[in-house]
Amino acid sequence: MRLLTVAHGTRTTAGNLVAAEITALAGERLGWPAATSYVELCAPLLTDAAAAVTEPTVVVPMLLSTGYHLRQDLPRAVAAAPPGLVRLGSSLGPSPLLAAAQVERLRAAGATPGQAVVMVAAGSSDPLATADLEGAATLLARAWGGPVRLATLSGRGERLARVVRAGDAVSTYLMATGHFHRTARHDALAAGASVVADVLGPHPLVVDLVVARARALASSLALA
Repeated sequence: MRLLTVAHGTRTTAGNLVAAEITALAGERLGWPAATSYVELCAPLLTDAAAAVTEPTVVVPMLLSTGYHLRQDLPRAVAAAPPGLVRLGSSLGPSPLLAAAQVERLRAAGATPGQAVVMVAAGSSDPLATADLEGAATLLARAWGGPVRLATLSGRGERLARVVRAGDAVSTYLMATGHFHRTARHDALAAGASVVADVLGPHPLVVDLVVARARALASSLALA
């Protein structure tokens, strides 16, 4: 069995390296060969990686919500693989593991118990993505122990400038640094946030989630 992850891709090298680090750590845990691919902006693209598959492979998307990429681009790319060798998973979020990782990022940034939290996500025009993000905000509220308001940087939803209040802590619901991360930090601080947590990145709980998704996909592929 082989693990192939797929991240969105960014023009920021450090952001792309996050996906590669998570993939390498997950591959070590699984004891499988592992490689990273991207939807766009970075090589190798998933289309090329899928076409080169020669052994049973599970594809774990490192995308945090459903959207056009997950419903259209990824299935189309995986269709280039030899029949029967590839199983494509769903988005990583929403997940209690991601919520727990967000809480740790908030605490590391200096957020304190009881502090109001705004969760900021990339956003999408897809209503299914909105439902996923609302679910993620609910999980974060449960893990944080207080209400969480949701903001998005694009697509559907309210922007940070309208959601953040002075003194809020902001949880950055992004996998890696890049344009959206820089925008989120800038807009959150400009709106009065006192704390802006780091992206999820290669947090151990993110690796745990990728490993769990890979094992579940491998089981379904073996039974197919």
